[in-house]
Amino acid sequence: MADKNIIAPPAYSESSIRVLKGLEPVKQRPGMYTRTDNPLHIIQEVLDNSADEALAGHGKKIKVTLHTDGSVTIEDDGRGIPFGLHPEEQAPVVELVFTRLHAGGKFDKGKGGAYSFSGGLHGVGVSVTNALSTRLEVTSYREGKVASLAFSGGDVIEPLVLRKNEGGDRKSGTTVRAWPDAKYFESPALPMAELTHLLRSKAVLMPGVTVTLTNEKTRDVQTWVFKGGLRDYLMQTLTADPVIPMFENEGFADNAHETFAEGEGASWCVAFTEDGAPVRESYVNLIPTSAGGTHESGLRDGLFTAVKSFIEFHSLLPKGVKLLPEDVFARASYVLSAKVLDPQFQGQIKERLNSRDAVRLVSSFVRPSLELWLNQHVDYGKKLAELAIKAAQTRQKAGQKVEKRKGSGVAVLPGKLTDCESKDLANNEVFLVEGDSAGGSAKMGRNKESQAVLPLRGKVLNTWEVDRDRLFANTEIHDIAVAIGVDPHGPNDTPDLSGLRYGKVCILSDADVDGSHIQVLLLTLFFRHFPKLIETGHVYVARPPLYRVDAPARGKKPASKVYALDEGELTAILDKLRKDGVRENAWSISRFKGLGEMSAEQLWDTTLNPDTRRLLPVQLGNQDFLQTESLITKLMGKGEAAARRELMELHGDAVDIDI
Repeated sequence: MADKNIIAPPAYSESSIRVLKGLEPVKQRPGMYTRTDNPLHIIQEVLDNSADEALAGHGKKIKVTLHTDGSVTIEDDGRGIPFGLHPEEQAPVVELVFTRLHAGGKFDKGKGGAYSFSGGLHGVGVSVTNALSTRLEVTSYREGKVASLAFSGGDVIEPLVLRKNEGGDRKSGTTVRAWPDAKYFESPALPMAELTHLLRSKAVLMPGVTVTLTNEKTRDVQTWVFKGGLRDYLMQTLTADPVIPMFENEGFADNAHETFAEGEGASWCVAFTEDGAPVRESYVNLIPTSAGGTHESGLRDGLFTAVKSFIEFHSLLPKGVKLLPEDVFARASYVLSAKVLDPQFQGQIKERLNSRDAVRLVSSFVRPSLELWLNQHVDYGKKLAELAIKAAQTRQKAGQKVEKRKGSGVAVLPGKLTDCESKDLANNEVFLVEGDSAGGSAKMGRNKESQAVLPLRGKVLNTWEVDRDRLFANTEIHDIAVAIGVDPHGPNDTPDLSGLRYGKVCILSDADVDGSHIQVLLLTLFFRHFPKLIETGHVYVARPPLYRVDAPARGKKPASKVYALDEGELTAILDKLRKDGVRENAWSISRFKGLGEMSAEQLWDTTLNPDTRRLLPVQLGNQDFLQTESLITKLMGKGEAAARRELMELHGDAVDIDI
């Protein structure tokens, strides 16, 4: 007879699947959409909308008020959010903007779009602010009328009310007052230093726009309005005097530009100092990019190329000194403000710009401008050259010291290793490449100065249960250890890392299942026998693309090749082509079966070029060493079939299968 006390496991059926609607995803996982340490980012989303109005030429004032009850008001004199009914959704547009993810006025980037240049296309902005606020009030002044409505937790609690605008001088604009919900944030307080820096920078980037911050608690009012722009701002922020006058300029594409859309470009101000911490700030369409990105890479590339050509033209480089980008960039402070038509950011909070074209965009304006300036001011050019050459000499001396510490008993480097020319540990990289054919492309496509290539034949040995003494019996593993210059060790050892020959050890395998297997075998090797390399941040995994899309010429944009990491990115690329008016199937899609199919140039563009590649650092994440060790034992141990089966049963639904 069955025991009545046994509880049956919960049934898995159609009703078990839950579909999150409206703003529920934001409330369930706020960290996917915003910063959760404090509410500054959700306030910034509203502020960015006001800044976009000013950027589009429709506003001259932005006012921020911190109220005593913890709420924040952002007020602008822009066009006001439309409050008529949306033709398809049959709901007031202002309501849709605050209650729907991916609803906004910034998706239409063509001529005649409401916003040609704006802070990104993620379309989640103020709807996230609304979802994470206990109350949010919106007032829109537009076309002689005033519309007001209120929300709570993302839901409408006071429907839209329209009245005549009796305000006299107030013709148009938007006012938003939000009460952030403390339960979603580690601290409900806004970081004042960050907020004031953000508001001040908005004023700098929009000369003539007045930005005001009023704090009701302290009765303090701060106002920023800049006429001088980037130069004044950088001068006030620097901690040391520049060795040469600041280099300030801007460049934007006109309607006849072959590659870039009208209005795309950048303005910048660069200062070089001999001491003090460098000041580095960058923005894209007024959005602060604290983690940098491709626009900063473009500035770096433009500065380096211009300074290098000046040094070569005047024959200033001493014999035996090789100049690298960081030699020029090391003492540079800058403020960079880029305008990009269709910016692609990393993550929802837009800390880093990922748009590949931004490297060429910024570099193409910075390089000729600086070359001209240096040749017009030769004395300043020579002073800057002296600074860069001094940095290169210091770096090369440091590299030679590391070399000497190795001693005379160095093992002979493997014959398969194609080494790099530089001895600079911080800059050097070695790519462990799957297969000889891919190794050949990598050798031809790499930067010979700083990138080494070690091709590996077939699958590497599973070293999880191999004794350290027997490790070198395997030729591939012997070659890897000798090339890297570090002996095998355990997690509690203190190995001698002075012989390390490369700052980055990069695993480069195909984007298919076999490539993933080789990746796992190499990660197993490093975790088991070289754990300090992972701990000190020297191990990386390269992410080559799986697809290439050949897009035809469209409008002023020439034919182009675009690479996609996976199916998701491929879908996004095709959607963008459709939006650009490319007819269905006018493009062609190639799937790379392996790295060996890529030409040297393709491999450089997608996987080796530091400005455009995707390189993931290998870290333990939230787990400690023992937890990770236990998991890898289940995956890689020979006598662990039962544990592996249990793991597959528990997590089998999270696996992607490539057939």
